[in-house]
Order: sequence, then structure tokens, then C-alpha cells
Amino acid sequence: MKTPHNHILVIFGASGDLTKRKLIPSVYDLYHQKLLPKNFAIVGVGRTQIDNDNFRQSMSEGIHEFSNISKKEKTDVDDFVKCLNYISLDTSNVDDYGKLKTYLEEMDKEKQTGGNIIFYLATPPQLYGPVCESLGHHGLNKQEHGAWRRIIIEKPFGTNLDSAIKLNTQIQSIFDEDQIYRIDHYLGKETVQNLLVTRFANGIFEPLWNNRFIRHIEITSSESIGIGNRGGYYDKSGALRDMLQNHLLQVVGLTAMEPPALLDSNAIRNETVKVLQSLRPLSEEDIVKNVVRGQYTSSMIKGEIVKGYQEENGVREHSRTETYAAMQFYIDNWRWGGVPFYIRTGKRLPTRVTEIAIHFKNTPHQLFKNIQDADHVNNQLIIRIQPDEGILFKFGMKVPGAGFKAQNVNMDFHYSDLNNTYVPSSYERLLLDCMLGDSTLYARADAVRASWEFVNPILDAWRNDCSIPLHGYPAGTWGPKPADELVVGHHGWRQPCKNLVKDGEYCEL
Repeated sequence: MKTPHNHILVIFGASGDLTKRKLIPSVYDLYHQKLLPKNFAIVGVGRTQIDNDNFRQSMSEGIHEFSNISKKEKTDVDDFVKCLNYISLDTSNVDDYGKLKTYLEEMDKEKQTGGNIIFYLATPPQLYGPVCESLGHHGLNKQEHGAWRRIIIEKPFGTNLDSAIKLNTQIQSIFDEDQIYRIDHYLGKETVQNLLVTRFANGIFEPLWNNRFIRHIEITSSESIGIGNRGGYYDKSGALRDMLQNHLLQVVGLTAMEPPALLDSNAIRNETVKVLQSLRPLSEEDIVKNVVRGQYTSSMIKGEIVKGYQEENGVREHSRTETYAAMQFYIDNWRWGGVPFYIRTGKRLPTRVTEIAIHFKNTPHQLFKNIQDADHVNNQLIIRIQPDEGILFKFGMKVPGAGFKAQNVNMDFHYSDLNNTYVPSSYERLLLDCMLGDSTLYARADAVRASWEFVNPILDAWRNDCSIPLHGYPAGTWGPKPADELVVGHHGWRQPCKNLVKDGEYCEL
């Protein structure tokens, strides 16, 4: 694997939870595998007044707790944290960035990093624009004398179409598009990336990947937990903004894209953008009929009373924020014309699982009338993103004995079977890609805009039409009953379990 060029990684919001739990442990994992350049440094930036020693100690604790490397192998943590540094400044004060510029120039001379810098914005979204403008004010965005500058921006990228356009315009006035990396950690998951290989490396799947052979496609992303201590954030976001607009529509793009001409960033992202631009716009009638929102209510789970959303800390009284969203939609192009896509995501559902289920059409003439589980006889390809990552294929086989009694059987592959293969975390993979200048798995401006153009009418309808119901569903169930009616013609939603092994034989929640 290629090693990135020498550079400095600057993390804004370095004293926050994301840095300690995800970013620094992921960079350490790269260091442990000798994937970082020889001349490398991390500069944490935050308002909290701490020195290098305290910052390094805190990050060391995060590495030991959250790193992907096994505990017994973490013998080089003390060496790694020597490359960590911290500078305190007021990120809302443009003048303070002059101090940062001087600090980075001195660090560059000391470490010989060639002037290459990655800025990572692990800050509240309202600071994205001001931080970029302050960096631009002091020339920290400029790529001169062969050096490069890149900026990684966390989601949410806007809260609606107008704010996303405004933010894009603001950032693109300072950084060129090829300098901007909009991170979506879902796209860093190994199984999401394996979508491309499953489709385009196998002659048995790609010829069938169209409306002639596929009946419908179902994407589920469920969580068994509630909102925890994120009530203040989540109540302003909701399931549609938090999960569907970004993560799941990006997964739709990879699932439904045309084969790219080349295996490079622009070619792949061009095809995913075409999918998002082909999403059939939802009319007011479609939103009422084919989009369902819900909010979990108090329930008894495994003998314990679980709070309803309205009772969670930080949630507004009488809040109408959705914790569940499901919809049916179509992609208007030659490959997918007439194939319904179903998406659902929610909190406090029976289990934590994210998967794509491809439901193939039945044979034109059903010879085996006595097949077991006849309502679900169609072949299915399930791509499990998390947990128990892997792929499951369901098809009919003859039951031993007299006659032609048939039943569905499973053929599966699990990443856990690859005992000697290291599977990187999503942040680890995406950080390395940015260091290498590979933006394939990062969202482009036109993709962000296309996804907001599809979702924005739903937000407007929910805000303006009080007659659109917000359905309650007991915590621990699969969401509100009206969501089942979306797929009534296709025998209902698939009910996934935590386990993919022996799917259909037993269910672990």
C-alpha cells in the first residue's frame, strides 16, 4: 500500500469526544501498521486550555480504549503520542488564526513536512463556515510551491437545501472542490465498499442487477438504543436529517450506480451522483402516501421500563421530531424504471443492524407449489454492513426425500471468517484516503445538493402540513404500523436479526 506524503494533520475540536474516540485512535492504527509518512505531526486545536502533556495523556487513554489494534500489540502508543501537539485558540476569532499560522510554519520547518496540511473540522456545524473563512483570511488554504492543503468536513453538511447551498458556496469560495473532503463514515465501512466488488467483479450478479430481474430493494438501518445524551442535537435533527439524507442515500447511490469507466474518484462519484439526480421527486401526495415518520414511546423491554422520546433529556416538550423514517421511492432511469426502493431508519428498534436486501423476481411459472415459506420464496441477496458483516444469498433447494418439496437455504460469507485479515475501521480507511488524495469515498458538492433536493420537500411538508401524522411506536418494536403498509405488496419488510449466520433459523436481538 502506498505511503502518504509528509504532512501535518490539524484537528479543530481536538478536546472533543470525536477526536478521542475515533480520530486519534484511527491515526494510531495507521501508525501501528506503518502507513503514516516518516515526517508527520498532529496539531490539536481547541478552546480548552491544556498543555501538550495533558493532551497526549488524554489521547493515549482514548487509544487504549478505542483503537482497532489488539491490546497486547499496543506497545508503541508512547512513541506515537510524541507526534501529538496542542494549541489553544478562540476558533471564532479570526485574529487568533495568525497564531496558528505561525505555529504551523514552525512545525513544518521542524518536522520537514513540505508545507502539506490536512485540516479536520471536528467542530459544531455552525463553525464550519467561520473556520474556513478564517483559514482563508490568513492564507492557510493556499497550495504553493508544490505543497497541498485539504480540509475534511464532518456531517451534517447543511440542515436543508438552502443551508447546504449556502455552506457549499461559502467553503468553495475559499477552498477548491478537489481540496474539500466531506466525510461520511458509512462509506468507509468495508462492506459498503464491497458493493462495488460484488456487483462489478462477478458475472453472476451484474447481468441481473436491473428491473428485469429485481423485484424491489430494501435498505434498513436500525438502532436498538435511544438518543442517550444527544437530546439537544437530535431534537433539531431527527432521523431524516441524521441518517437518511446522507448515509442511506449515499448507500443507494452505490447500490444503483452504473459501472464506472475507470476505478477512480471522479468516475465513481460521477455515477453515484447520476443516481441521486435520477431520484423521482416526491409530490405532496407521494409524501403523504409513501413516507412515514414515527417517534418511540415508553415501553417495557426485557423487564425494564424504557423512556419514550418525549421523556429523554434535552428534548423539547411536545416535540414532533421523528426518531423513525421510512419511505418508498423510485429511480427514473433505464436500469431501475419501475423498481420500488424502500428505506427505513430508526431509534429504539429491536436490534442494531444495517443491511441492503436485494429481492429478485420469482420464476415466471411456479412449478413447486408446496414450497415452504411460499410468501418469501424469492431469491434474496443480503449485504450486511453491520454487525456480523458479510453477504448472504437465499435460494430454493429440494428437501431430501420423495417428491419435490423445496425450501429456502442460505449461502453466506462473513468477514469474521478471515481470521488473518485486518479489517480497518471506517475512519481509519477514510483518513488514509484523504492523506493519499483519494476522494472516492467522500461526498462531492453536487451529490450533497442532489440528496437535499430529494429530501427537502419532505421536511417542508412535515413543517407546513399539520395533518401529516407523527406515529408513535413502542420502544423495541419495528416502528409504526403504517410503515408496514408501504411494502404490503411485497410481503412486508424483512425482519433482520443481529446475527447473519443461520438467518431465518434463529434470531438474536
